[in-house]
Amino acid sequence: MSLLGVQRHGSGPPLVWFHGFTQTKDSARRFRSILTGTNELLTLDLPGHGENATIRASLDETADLLAEVLPDEPFTLGGYSLGARVALHLALHYPARVDRLVLLGATRGIENPVERDERRRSDDALAERIESIGADAFLDEWLARAMFAAQPNDPLERAARSTDAAGLAGSLRLAGTGTQRWLNPELPSLSMPTLALAGDLDPKFRLEATAIAKNVADGRAEFVADAHHAAHLEQPERSAELVQRFTRPL
Repeated sequence: MSLLGVQRHGSGPPLVWFHGFTQTKDSARRFRSILTGTNELLTLDLPGHGENATIRASLDETADLLAEVLPDEPFTLGGYSLGARVALHLALHYPARVDRLVLLGATRGIENPVERDERRRSDDALAERIESIGADAFLDEWLARAMFAAQPNDPLERAARSTDAAGLAGSLRLAGTGTQRWLNPELPSLSMPTLALAGDLDPKFRLEATAIAKNVADGRAEFVADAHHAAHLEQPERSAELVQRFTRPL
C-alpha cells in the first residue's frame, strides 16, 4: 500500500500541505497559488480521498505512509483540519523531517474518554450517512453546515472535493477526531517552530490554536481576520501571508 500522486508546484524551500476532510490536493486553489510564489509546494491526496480513495489508514498509519513519499530533507509541514491533525501525527512520528510546522484548524483531540467515544460513534453514524446517500448528496449537507457558511460559492472548489463515498466513510471511521488519542501530553516533545492558525471567527479552534502554541516548545498562535473554520478558503490572501511570514521570517 503506497500513496499516489505527490504534486509539486513553484520553487523555493519545500512546503508540504495536507488538505481537509472531503478536499483533495487540488483544493484551496487561490491559497496554494500564493504559496507557490515563495515555496515549492508539495500536495497529495490523503487516504480515503481523491487518487488515494481506496487506501484505508488511521492517523498513525497515515503518518507512516506519508513518510515513505515525502522528501528526506527537512521541510515545512502544514495542513488544514484533518490535514492539520495528520501533520501533527507526522511531526510526532518523524520530528527530524519537519523544519517548521503550520497547523490551521487543528485539534489536540478529546481529553475525556467518554466524550471521545461519543465523538467516535458520531463519526461512525456520519460515515453510514455518506454510504447511504452517496458522496454528492453528502457534500451538499456537509458544506451547508454553519462552520462553512461563509465559504465563497466557487464551482471549481466544489469540483475539487472528493466524491468517493466509501473512501470518505473510511476516513471518518479510521482517522476521525473520535479515533484520535489525546495529544496534549505529547506536544512538548515538538521542538520545531510551530504556527497554530485559526479563523478569528472560529472560537473553538481559536482555543485549540492557543493551547497548541502554549504547549509546544516554540509555538505561536495567529488568527485570520474575518474568517471562520476554513480560513484559507474564506481569506486565502490573509492566510497565505501568515504562512509565508512564518516560513520566511525576517
